[in-house]
Amino acid sequence: MSRYSRITGTGSFLPPKRVTNAELAAQLAAQGVETSDDWIVERTGIRARHFAERDVSTSDLGVHAARSALEAAGRKASEIDLIIVATSTPDMVFPSSATILQNKLGIAGCPAFDLQAVCSGFVYALTVADSMIKSGAASKALVVGAEVFSRILDFTDRTTCVLFGDGAGAVVLEASDTPGILSSDLHADGKHVEILCVPGTVYGGKVHGNPLLRMDGQAVFKLAVGVLEDAARAALAKAGRTEADIDWLVPHQANIRIMQGTAKKLKLPMDKLIVTVDQHGNTSAASIPLALDVAVRSGKIRKGDTLMLEGVGGGFTWGAVLLDF
Repeated sequence: MSRYSRITGTGSFLPPKRVTNAELAAQLAAQGVETSDDWIVERTGIRARHFAERDVSTSDLGVHAARSALEAAGRKASEIDLIIVATSTPDMVFPSSATILQNKLGIAGCPAFDLQAVCSGFVYALTVADSMIKSGAASKALVVGAEVFSRILDFTDRTTCVLFGDGAGAVVLEASDTPGILSSDLHADGKHVEILCVPGTVYGGKVHGNPLLRMDGQAVFKLAVGVLEDAARAALAKAGRTEADIDWLVPHQANIRIMQGTAKKLKLPMDKLIVTVDQHGNTSAASIPLALDVAVRSGKIRKGDTLMLEGVGGGFTWGAVLLDF
């Protein structure tokens, strides 16, 4: 009998502090940086984002999302035998945020590790968990995307600091006799490292280089739409499906223009596009599971729907996962 994996529960969490464009513009103006709600919305579709307080870590956000997903799946934390946390903003250099989250859940023994593919992190992590379940190495996995991107933003650069927010999303992925995850398609191209990166590093107890996010927005945009379409079509081909089979496109919530551009290339009507970027901003690896959970809990996404998840991020990394929910 074939062994597959299916999502059995979703969860998400946003830090309480919500910052609107107008509020952010006022804060930036005090530093001599000019922007406005109209300027941000026109270019990105973002209207608000959430920022974590100084004493809140990635694992703090992730554990809330994880507990919510476990409750939705009807599972106890003690039943989980694999934890993967997709993040670019871990609690510390090491150990992994996954092990810290594991401890906060009150469990021990199962493998737990972080996966770093920036905004593509969740589709990468979901693919790894699916492979481990299919191989028999795990049966019930907790896959989390969690970020505190506010810690690495340059608030003197209006082209980047208005884009990102903090948050977490999670899914419980379980072994199944029927297919859930249908296919995936993952890629990376390191020659594009410079267009989206945080080039600083820790050396001898000091930060060397720039520890804040740097991005060439136009270069990212040009690459993103093309590679996302290619990955989505490759995932469809692997599963023997077509665009007509997609009930919902759940993309990485980076920029409404990129999201709409991808939907258009896949010939999907905009009412099949799950959008949370307007209220959450870009939460990097958290954005796909966050958007997924919002859509599930609002009743948009239902059991039996076919979903296309896709993301693109620094590295340059990109990928897509096709699944029956």
